[in-house]
Amino acid sequence: MARACARHILVKTKQEAEKLMKQLEKGADFGKLAKQYSTCPSKKRFGDLGEFGQGDMVKAFDDVVFKKPVLEIHGPVKTKFGFHIIQTVYRT
Repeated sequence: MARACARHILVKTKQEAEKLMKQLEKGADFGKLAKQYSTCPSKKRFGDLGEFGQGDMVKAFDDVVFKKPVLEIHGPVKTKFGFHIIQTVYRT
């Protein structure tokens, strides 16, 4: 089974996510933004979710982590939890 490590920033609105994406495109630090804005407990680890298997996350999240290019920043991705900005760190 495929495994991956990813980090994310979770916010309540698409507008917030789009604003953060613009900051990231200008070179803002992903970890610092995660720590400051994310509503997920992973913010304590700068958005790091650690390693997980394919199918462990909700489908929309899984699709980005297991199908999109590694190390690129993707988002906003809508799930039942809110809007994510996702970066896959590695995938096996």
